[in-house]
Amino acid sequence: MIAAVFSAPIRWFKLRHACAFWASMVVFSVMAQSGPQLQLPRAKLTAGMHVLDVQLAQTPEQRQIGLMWRKEMPQHEGMLFVFEQASTQCFWMRNTLIPLTAAFLADDGTIVNLADMKPQSDDSHCSEKPVRYVLEMNVGWFAKRQIKPGYKLNAAIFTR
Repeated sequence: MIAAVFSAPIRWFKLRHACAFWASMVVFSVMAQSGPQLQLPRAKLTAGMHVLDVQLAQTPEQRQIGLMWRKEMPQHEGMLFVFEQASTQCFWMRNTLIPLTAAFLADDGTIVNLADMKPQSDDSHCSEKPVRYVLEMNVGWFAKRQIKPGYKLNAAIFTR
């Protein structure tokens, strides 16, 4: 009899938590697919005389969505992905509609390597060594300005 008394509340507790978990997953899924994230915090980066206005993707959710669903992006804008610690970072282009170049950046803002990425592709593009930052810009932005690996970008975020 005691088992029957306690098992009903335990089943209800498990069911309630399972429902809450799935509801949160649905909310996240809808948020990720409802459109581009345009309200992230911003920072200024400089590459010589070029000033970039970049959105900061700092949380796992913000990094996962990234530049998905964008149909266009101004030439002086991009997205800087900020990770808690340096590791090999790999990016793909699922649900990303515009071609991008990823610059994998060392802690001081030096470009480790660049990768051109095709829209809506699951091909993986990785850093050649552990990095904490990845900057995505319109494809060709770096090439047009002859900015290559070894070039150092400047921003307050790199001096933290």
